[in-house]
Amino acid sequence: MPSKNPESLMKDFTPYVAAEGEEYMNEKQLAHFKSILLNWKQNLMEEVDRTVHNLQEEAVNYADPNDRASQEEEFSLELRARDRERKLVKKINQTIERINEDDYGFCDECGIDIGIRRLEARPTASMCIDCKTLAEIKEKQIGN
Repeated sequence: MPSKNPESLMKDFTPYVAAEGEEYMNEKQLAHFKSILLNWKQNLMEEVDRTVHNLQEEAVNYADPNDRASQEEEFSLELRARDRERKLVKKINQTIERINEDDYGFCDECGIDIGIRRLEARPTASMCIDCKTLAEIKEKQIGN
């Protein structure tokens, strides 16, 4: 049951090509990102369903303690991955809510545009690259 990277579940999409002079985070752009987020969420939910099915199918009561320990470790890793994905689904839902509230695509810290390409790489981003970099430096210095 190899787990996939949650970002790899963000299926292929066509990068957004802004028209010259197009307003940032207009209806078309918001629809583009909402579509990416909804598809990503759907793929994550399908992965959860596959995990549940695999855990049910592969649950064998091995007599050998080593085999049983190996199986339990595999299940544990799979469940930890699903927990991370559950948290990601929550973040995706929060991001969709930001789109619905017309509060998407702008940095929470400084208010500037996050940028279409950054948002396509990480659709749940809430900070511009500069503020995110500073936050990570501070986090390393403080040790949180």
